[in-house]
Amino acid sequence: MLAELVPGQAKRDIATGQAKSILSTVRPRDIAGKTRRRIAAEELAELVAVETKINKATGELKAIVLAHGSPLMDLHGVGPVVAARVLADVGDVARFADGNRFASGTGTAPLDASSGEQNRHRLCREPTDEPHDHIAAITQIRLDTEGRVYYRRKRAEGKKPLEAIRCLKSRISGAIYRQLLDDARAAADHSLGTGPGGHCGTLRISHFPDPEKRR
Repeated sequence: MLAELVPGQAKRDIATGQAKSILSTVRPRDIAGKTRRRIAAEELAELVAVETKINKATGELKAIVLAHGSPLMDLHGVGPVVAARVLADVGDVARFADGNRFASGTGTAPLDASSGEQNRHRLCREPTDEPHDHIAAITQIRLDTEGRVYYRRKRAEGKKPLEAIRCLKSRISGAIYRQLLDDARAAADHSLGTGPGGHCGTLRISHFPDPEKRR
């Protein structure tokens, strides 16, 4: 709508505040233009209402994650929504015997998809597969993070975009698993009255080995 009303000024990805500013400058004189502006204003109002609900829900999720005591949100790309989803989906991390089982349970375990002379892997697509690792990976690639450096290194090694993203998602899965283990140990120590018990606190993704090298 904005692209039609203000050709060349409305970008594809803009915030509602930016849309409001652009729309406020539109003063069409013809009936078609006035109708488009009215419809655009109505749709923008609906988006603002939805955005307000999302922000409120996100705030509530952040409060829940903080109350849980897990520093998952310190990991690049893991915000309140992703952290809350991880905690809800995983539950007791002890039910996973190791990082590989955790990766299988979250859909980030690589499966052999080689054919002929092509040697490649794809992600496991289990019923429990959730997109939290994907969200974190895409966020890291978009921002100036170690995840972006890692992704670009994999691309430079000859991996295709999806394969490089798979490697990054596997690495993020390992970081999340280790953090959940630390959280569980800290909770156990606290219940025994022994203090933090070596809780590592914030974990950066560089602390975990390259999943490609493990194979």
